[in-house]
Amino acid sequence: MSENTPQRPDGLNDAAGAQQPRVQVEPTPAQPAPAQNPGYTAPGRTYVNQAPAGQAYAGQTSAGPVPPTGAAVPGAAAVTETRTVVKTRTKKFPVFLSSLAGLAVGAVLVIALVMTGALDIDRGGSVTATNPDSTSQTIDINPEDTTLSEVVAQKALPSVVSISTEIDTTSSLAGDSGASSGNIGSGVILDTDGNILTNYHVIQNASAIAVTLDDGTSYEAELVGTDESSDLAVIRLVNADSSALTPIEVGDSDNLSVGEWVMAIGSPFGNEQSVSTGIVSALYRSTALQSTSGTSIYANMIQTDAAINPGNSGGALVNDQGQLIGINSVIESYSGSSSGVGFAIPVNYAKNIADQIIAGKTPVHPYLGLTLTSVNALNARQNNLAVDSGAYVNEVTAGGPSEQAGIQQGDIITALDGEQITSADGLIIAVREHEVGDEVTLTVVRDGSEQEIKVTLGSDEALQAEQQDATQGDSSGSGLSEEDFMRYLQELMGQGGSGA
Repeated sequence: MSENTPQRPDGLNDAAGAQQPRVQVEPTPAQPAPAQNPGYTAPGRTYVNQAPAGQAYAGQTSAGPVPPTGAAVPGAAAVTETRTVVKTRTKKFPVFLSSLAGLAVGAVLVIALVMTGALDIDRGGSVTATNPDSTSQTIDINPEDTTLSEVVAQKALPSVVSISTEIDTTSSLAGDSGASSGNIGSGVILDTDGNILTNYHVIQNASAIAVTLDDGTSYEAELVGTDESSDLAVIRLVNADSSALTPIEVGDSDNLSVGEWVMAIGSPFGNEQSVSTGIVSALYRSTALQSTSGTSIYANMIQTDAAINPGNSGGALVNDQGQLIGINSVIESYSGSSSGVGFAIPVNYAKNIADQIIAGKTPVHPYLGLTLTSVNALNARQNNLAVDSGAYVNEVTAGGPSEQAGIQQGDIITALDGEQITSADGLIIAVREHEVGDEVTLTVVRDGSEQEIKVTLGSDEALQAEQQDATQGDSSGSGLSEEDFMRYLQELMGQGGSGA
């Protein structure tokens, strides 16, 4: 992965050699000394060539600056300019009367604006400015807005926790064997049963999970379930006091607007219960990230400029009502730290996945029943393909939605519902933006000609079950064959094609 692509802030690692954050303080610029020339003006001061009454200064000729007084200028007559400073005495006109007159004039103007309808002030504390050539805009004035961040933080902080994990690296998937390291992330309390929503990559391969609440109380937590492809997981506190838990209020991420105020809450760099504010920078951002456990699909994400750093993963993105609207998950940065481009999984999607996990169900996603490869200019030329971008169909799952619709091996999918598809990941993301049961129209290039095929999206529950069986199989010959096991393992690991 290149350093300028979106990446998951995986949290802090206690392993030796981990890079530590740096803090830089820029020096305050020195104030330049004022130039001693006529007419120079500095902030708050004006410098002029001024002489006491009766004292003369040498002037200037058209040839340039005049030498000191008494020096001759060849070929030019000396010009002498006399400046006299006259001190005047300020009349003591009553300031009160002048201020009163100004207030009276201002009041008359406001009354005139109200009577003409140019300024409409209602009783609810809002001001409506109108313009004959444009629509009206209502601006609500609320004195509490001056402490908005404090109010929202006070409401939401008790619902956000810090998560630390121990990772048993003896697992072949975890890295070097025999060592143990810890990661730090964040999570959000969903209910008084102690269920906490977080990112999958926060607790991935964890052998032990500890959770610290806002009041400093620590609990052990157990894993309830995960949805790796969505990078979401649910953990549950062990023997937690339900009266000490504050479930977060859940908002509606479908009603967000660009420019809306938001606050990110979490444990950046291990600094627990930290808040940062910003706005919704954009909506419907999507990407796919590869990891050792497969491909994570981030669809319709919320982009924000609120600072999100390693350790914020799994934490809350809340609105100005303190309601949860997203789970902070991804940053886009050259350095791996905040660059003002962070992304959160919308709460409507995340909460739906969490509810399925808590209910003991396997989270399901829309499914085409295809194994795909990205088409690019190189493989298009090598294989004499009709197009140089799109998603090439390697295999069609028997009985799946695509086979039922008529998709064939060798087809190249170039659009979904009219939106261009340039890669296999692009098609997976586009499908994930829909729901199980939705009908979509695929634009397919077959034998050099283009056609449109309607497909009703199915559920990937069966595929997930097969992949789980494959990863849990043994070498005794039971379950899938070795060939099938390797095929599903490659698909799970993001090699040799991506499943949709």
